[in-house]
Amino acid sequence: MAHEDFIRVGTTLYKIVNQPRINGGFAKKRIVWNNETLRQDYGKDFIATVPKYDGFCTVPNHVNYQPVIDKFLNLYEPIGHQPKEGEFPHIESLVHHIFGEQYELGIDYLQLLYLQPVQKLPILLMVQKKGIQARVHSLISLKLSSRIM
Repeated sequence: MAHEDFIRVGTTLYKIVNQPRINGGFAKKRIVWNNETLRQDYGKDFIATVPKYDGFCTVPNHVNYQPVIDKFLNLYEPIGHQPKEGEFPHIESLVHHIFGEQYELGIDYLQLLYLQPVQKLPILLMVQKKGIQARVHSLISLKLSSRIM
């Protein structure tokens, strides 16, 4: 039988599977599994080898990602891309389009989202100016007292 992954979180046993998606890819899923079925398939001693966690947590961190934090399984998944130095003309053009004159503020905002994902930030509102068709402008409210969290 092919190697299959199982975990126990609290008192619940999960099988880790790659569920097929319509686009041909796969999505990692946790399926609740039965202890007795596990014993039947792998023998009575196998359950002792299954990794155990006290519970789940969600702790986003893009720079120092930890899959397990103090015996809790982190549900947050790392981003699949790592930033690297260089030019980024398409993304830069998009950020210029969205933020316009506040381009530097937009870059700072995106950097904070990546480096400090739990920091509370102002909410960005996208509005369309009258008389300018299909042009979207970003208004950034820096008034801290009016932030919605």
